[in-house]
Amino acid sequence: MEFTPGTILEGTVRSIAAFGAFINLPEGKTGLVHISEVSSSYVTDIRQHLTEGQAVKVKLLNTDDRGRLSLSIKQAEERPAPPRRSAEERPARPQSFQPVRTEPESFEEKLKQFMADSNSKISGVRQYEHKTRSRKR
Repeated sequence: MEFTPGTILEGTVRSIAAFGAFINLPEGKTGLVHISEVSSSYVTDIRQHLTEGQAVKVKLLNTDDRGRLSLSIKQAEERPAPPRRSAEERPARPQSFQPVRTEPESFEEKLKQFMADSNSKISGVRQYEHKTRSRKR
């Protein structure tokens, strides 16, 4: 059997540790399901989700350079697609309250607008620096 990432396998829980569960796989291989890969919800105690000897379906995530198999139970589960709402069921989107900004038409007007924005930002930074310098005394 080929153990390539993305493969869905059947296995049994061999042992449980605080950080995850060791799973016996076909051909005598063993892999680890980290506690973060047990369920899509937050897992505080892995024993609430798994028991030793339990049959589980796992997805092979990867194999490291030492040959250890990293597995996931939550990625092996098929999630149903969320139901699609029709246009009548969707809530109306709120209108944006952003002011309408008219762009200057000529280069000179654009440059004038840029300089005004730049000067405004620079003065704000200078005011902030002045306030923070006076506090350091």
